Amino acid sequence: MDQAPRSVAPDLWVVEQPFKLPYVRVEIGTRMTCIRLRNGQLLLHSPINLDPVLRRSLDALGEIGIVIAPNKLHHLFLAPYIASYPKARVYAAPSLSKKRPDLRFDGELGDEPEEEWRGQIEQHLFCGAPALSEVVFFHPATQTLILTDLAFNIPPQAAERSPLFHWLWDVGHFGPHRFVRRRGIRDRQAAQKSARRILDWNFDRIIVSHGVVLENGGREKFAAAFAFLTNPEH
Repeated sequence: MDQAPRSVAPDLWVVEQPFKLPYVRVEIGTRMTCIRLRNGQLLLHSPINLDPVLRRSLDALGEIGIVIAPNKLHHLFLAPYIASYPKARVYAAPSLSKKRPDLRFDGELGDEPEEEWRGQIEQHLFCGAPALSEVVFFHPATQTLILTDLAFNIPPQAAERSPLFHWLWDVGHFGPHRFVRRRGIRDRQAAQKSARRILDWNFDRIIVSHGVVLENGGREKFAAAFAFLTNPEH
């Protein structure tokens, strides 16, 4: 994967790196999203491994002003950003600060955008899935929904390279994998309300942390992927 920022829309980039899923050691890739705010600073969503090449590329885009850990799982690469960009404000998903007391956080994410990106990016704490504690983001200017682990979009060909992983996790398509559906989501009614709230946003593109970016048709695919919340058999 090319680790240089790739523009997907005005003031919106993604950076991709290889990443093997812990324990099962399956390559699923990972992705960071970069948004340029009105003040010219960059907001980094779900940081990936920061090496010298990536740092130079990010610095060429602009000043790093915000670093976001959007759920309780995406915190592995935060420390280098905190050390490299001491002036950047770092925001954590709910309860992450308890999990990582060794890291500096300047605030905890919730339903309301922070002042730094209010009016530019919207957000919602997805309810009913405490293991993730994921905050979903929406960039209205580019009609882009930004997810972390709430849904994967691993292509079928990539998923089939590990048949056991493909079968156990039920990946190879857009949507929440089997463990999110059956174990991650504990309160379906709350999760259903969250899905409806997200569908109130006018998004077309969906950026996921793992898999392929959905460039269009995202709202319809999100609705289909989360329809299981109303079906007691799934």
